[in-house]
Amino acid sequence: MSKSIENHHKELLILKTIAETLNESNDLKQMLQSTLEKLLEVTGISTGWIFLAKEPPFHKKMADYNLPPALAREDKQPMRCGTCDCLELFWKGSLKKAVNIIKCKRLHEAVEHSWGDTRNLTHHATVPLTVRGKRFGILNVGSPGKKYFNDEELTLLESVAYQIGTAVDRTFLYEREKKQFEYYAKIDELTRHIWNINDPDILLRTIIGQIGENFGWSAAGIIMKRRDRLTLQALYRDGTPRLMNETWGFHDSKDSSDIIVKAYLEQKVCVSDQKDFIFPELNNNGGQFSIAIPLKLHEMRFRYEQKGVLFISRQFEPFVDYEFEILKVLAEHISLAMEEARLYAERRQLLLTEERNRLARDLHDSVNQKLFSLSLTARGLREMLKHEDQNVIEGINNIGQLAQEALTEMRSLIWELRPDNIDKGITYLLKEYADKIGLNVTIQMKEDGQLMPEVEEAFIRIGQEALNNVRKHARTNCAQIRIECHPDAVQMVVSDEGRGFSLEQALKYTKSLGMKSMRERAAQVNGNFEIESIEGKGTTITVLVPTAKGKGG
Repeated sequence: MSKSIENHHKELLILKTIAETLNESNDLKQMLQSTLEKLLEVTGISTGWIFLAKEPPFHKKMADYNLPPALAREDKQPMRCGTCDCLELFWKGSLKKAVNIIKCKRLHEAVEHSWGDTRNLTHHATVPLTVRGKRFGILNVGSPGKKYFNDEELTLLESVAYQIGTAVDRTFLYEREKKQFEYYAKIDELTRHIWNINDPDILLRTIIGQIGENFGWSAAGIIMKRRDRLTLQALYRDGTPRLMNETWGFHDSKDSSDIIVKAYLEQKVCVSDQKDFIFPELNNNGGQFSIAIPLKLHEMRFRYEQKGVLFISRQFEPFVDYEFEILKVLAEHISLAMEEARLYAERRQLLLTEERNRLARDLHDSVNQKLFSLSLTARGLREMLKHEDQNVIEGINNIGQLAQEALTEMRSLIWELRPDNIDKGITYLLKEYADKIGLNVTIQMKEDGQLMPEVEEAFIRIGQEALNNVRKHARTNCAQIRIECHPDAVQMVVSDEGRGFSLEQALKYTKSLGMKSMRERAAQVNGNFEIESIEGKGTTITVLVPTAKGKGG
C-alpha cells in the first residue's frame, strides 16, 4: 500500500471516529470536549481548545485539553479573558480556512508576564467552524515545538472542523426548538394565570411577576400611554414585582432613539445593548441586552389611549430573531388579558351608571315632583290664608321654605348621581357643581397632573360632598380646591373660611352620612381622609391617596 493511500485511509478513520464521537451526546459542551480529546488522540497533537463566538467581543471557551500550566493557571483565566489574533481574524471575516498562526498572543503574554511553563508550545493551527455560511467559532490545536502544519494536516483539520460545525449547527437547532417549546409552555402557563383576573392592578402585578419568575430575565416592565405621557406601570426587578406610576412626557428633551420610545412610536420590536432608558428604574439592572415589544390594545372610550410597550432585559445573550416572534405572541396574550380587564371594568361602570341613572330617574319622577308640588301648595296656601292668623302664615312659610330647600338638595343629589359631561374632567365637574349650588369656588390643579380614573372619580364625589357641606354649614359662599400630584401620592384639599366648628362638634359631625361617605370613598382608593376646623376660621378637608410607588409596590 502506497504512503498516500495509507494517509488517506488514516484520514478516513479519523473522520469516522470524530463523526461517531460527535453523535454520542446532545449536550454541546460535553460533545465538543469529547470530540476535541478524540481528535488529539487520533492525530497525535498534544493540545487544543475550542471557542464559540458571536458578535465581538462575545465568545466562550467550550472545550480544552492538556493546556500548559501557563494557560491553565487560576482556573484557566488566560483562556477566559481577553481576545486573541485568531478571534479577531474570525470576527473580521478574514479566517476562511485552516491557517498557521505564526505567534499565539495568549502564549506570548504568558511568556511576557511569566505566567508559568508553556511546555515549549508557541504556535498553533486555527480552523474556523463554518457550515453553509453560518459561522460558529474556531478550533485551535498545537504541539510543543511544532511551528508549522502542512497542507495535508490543515485539510484534515478543515474536514474535522466542518464535522464539528455541522454538529454545532444541529445542536443549536435542537436547542432552539427546545427553547421555543419551553417559551410557548411558559406563555401558556402565564396565560392561564392571568386570563380570569379582572382587577387591573392585580393583573399587572401578576403579569410582571409571572414574566420575571417564569423566564428568569433580569428586569421587565410594562409601560402604557396615559394622555400625553408614557407611564411605567409595573416593574419586575431584583426578584420582586411592583406596581409603579413613573411618567415621562414626550415634550421632555430625551433621545427618541430609546428603544421604549421607538417601540411605542413605530409600533415594532426594538432591541438594544444600551444601559440607560427613559425610566431610571430600568437602568443598571444587570441586563446587558434589552428588547421592547409593542402592546396593542383598543382605545379607551373615554380618556386614555391604551397602547404601550413590554420591556425586557437579560444578561449574556442578545435576543435573536426567533425570540422576536415568540415575544410578540407573549405581548399579544398580555394585551388581550389587559383588554379583557378593561372591558370588564367598563361593564361594571356601565352597570353602576345605569343603576345611578335609574335611581336618579326615580327620585326625579317621584320625590322631586312631590317636593315641587309641596312647594307650590305651600305658596298657594299662603296666598289663600294671608289674612288669617300670623302664626298660621309663619308655619306655612316654614313649610314652603323647607320644601324649597329639600327640592334644591334633591336636585343636587340627582345631579351627583347622573352628572353630564363626565368625560370633561374633575375641574370642570366640580366647578359646574359649585355653580349649581350657588358657591364661588377656586380650583387649582397642575396641568400635567395625572389621576387614575378611580382616584379621579373618588375626588369628584368627595369634592361634591365637601362643597355641599360648605353650602349647608359654613355660612359662606366661597371655597377653594387644590389638587396636587406628587411622585408618591396625589392630594386634594377642600377649604373654606366659614364659621368652622369645635373639635367636639367635629367628632359628632363625623358620624353624619356625608362625612361617612367621604371617608368610605377615600378608603376605596386606599386614601387617607382628614378634617380640620377652627371656629370662626373655617374648615379644611384633605384626601391623600398614595400612588403605586408610594405604596412601596
